[in-house]
Amino acid sequence: MLEILDTLITLELFTRQFCCDLTVCHGCCCEEGDAGAPVDADEVAQLELAAERLWDELTPQAQEVIRQQGVVYTDRTGELVTSIVNGRDCVFACHDEQGNCLCAIDRAYRQGRMKFQKPISCHLYPIRLKRLSNGTTALNYDRWDICRCAIDRGCQLQLPLYKFLKEPLIRRFGEEWYHEVEVAAVELKKAGMI
Repeated sequence: MLEILDTLITLELFTRQFCCDLTVCHGCCCEEGDAGAPVDADEVAQLELAAERLWDELTPQAQEVIRQQGVVYTDRTGELVTSIVNGRDCVFACHDEQGNCLCAIDRAYRQGRMKFQKPISCHLYPIRLKRLSNGTTALNYDRWDICRCAIDRGCQLQLPLYKFLKEPLIRRFGEEWYHEVEVAAVELKKAGMI
């Protein structure tokens, strides 16, 4: 682990090559798993607003889940997560013409219809954040076999995870923090660690 401005960062942020490949995985991370995406408490109101604004774009099943339990719930580990349909699909999952699973919130954001992009945990994936008891935030790489194609594509492109996730890392931690990550990458390379 590497410490940068009150964060502990896995070295895999620098060593893991990664780039999502929707042509292979079709966005199955929004449809797979046994719980929704982690949500910060301050994102709940934004998710509720998104559900209201995008209601007609959500599936009838997602609408019913939201009616019954809201946009989030507490999972078995005690973590606040997005509500899911049939024990797997995020309530905000939608599909494009090619059959790729996308986030309805992110799509609306990219079309200029929403100011909130999507939960930061989704934007940062495959990095997961964990708040430590001393106030430090740990950034950990989450291994999931459905992302094998992203690793393959990242290797082809020689794209380290910190570069692939530049936008969400800056969104969450700021420009100064990201600059320190870039400096650390240079130093790690000089030291032969990456």
